[in-house]
Amino acid sequence: MAGVIVGVDEAGRGPLAGPVVAAAVLLCDGGIAGLDDSKKLSAKRRAELEIEIKARCRWGIGEASVAEIDAINILQATFLAMTRAVEALGIEPAEVLVDGNRLPRWRYTARAIIGGDATHPCISAASIIAKEHRDRFMIAAARDFPGFGWETNMGYGTARHLAALRQHGPTPLHRTSFAPVAQLQLV
Repeated sequence: MAGVIVGVDEAGRGPLAGPVVAAAVLLCDGGIAGLDDSKKLSAKRRAELEIEIKARCRWGIGEASVAEIDAINILQATFLAMTRAVEALGIEPAEVLVDGNRLPRWRYTARAIIGGDATHPCISAASIIAKEHRDRFMIAAARDFPGFGWETNMGYGTARHLAALRQHGPTPLHRTSFAPVAQLQLV
């Protein structure tokens, strides 16, 4: 679509467990008030904004699984999730704005923007969608794998998560290519 600019961001590159999730957002006419980097917003405000973005804007989500992360590395898995998110929009954007300093190799015209999730509303919206989606996934996974604290740490390597990992070993949602998990498998 001529002149269509889409924002893309990811959630979940750093955790020891769970998929990496990306979102792509084409903002609605008039935009959405109050958008910002998802990490700067309260959980309540993020949830409110997610509802509004999903109701008024065009959006897509892409994931890369733990198996894909372990097979191709986290950077390439992130690019795969980003590609899937843009493809899920079902449109051909004129330009894609990506939060960060690297871009996937894709057919779209794109720009990497460091700190873009705080300066470009379409990336801010993608940041919110990706984070909310991944957080819900990890909260649900915490019910299946209690003790790791995923309902609060979202899979990051907190002291509680690392202690549970040492005590119980890795789950199917752990990234075995990440050092803290890989080192436990050598013991």
